[in-house]
Amino acid sequence: MRDRFKEWKVPKIEHGKLTEYNWVVQNPDGLKLGYKTDIGAFTYINAKNGVTLEDEVQIGSHCSIYSVSTIDDKEAPVVLKKNCRIGSHSTVMPGVTIGENAVIGAHSFINKDIPANTVAFGVPAKVVKKAD
Repeated sequence: MRDRFKEWKVPKIEHGKLTEYNWVVQNPDGLKLGYKTDIGAFTYINAKNGVTLEDEVQIGSHCSIYSVSTIDDKEAPVVLKKNCRIGSHSTVMPGVTIGENAVIGAHSFINKDIPANTVAFGVPAKVVKKAD
């Protein structure tokens, strides 16, 4: 992955509009985008209460990241630490921090913090082992 991003640059991000990579952000002023982040197509990010994606974070396609939830009226920042990876079709809820180098399996629902250097998946996501 590292060589793939030799010429990485911050994409133009406008409220509610697809980026050139076909992902969308609501409230982009609340988004902190790290260096060499990789966000898959059709991912939705609501950064109303802050979303931080640290360096080299990888997010699969069709994911949803919410810093606000109208279902349970929860509002809190989301933090994805350096080099964590989120599988396609996963959902990250408000107030969650996913630790450095953590790996989240596809189709997971993350509603609690995931520690660094672990592998987690499921609905809700649960840690299943230490990452290699």
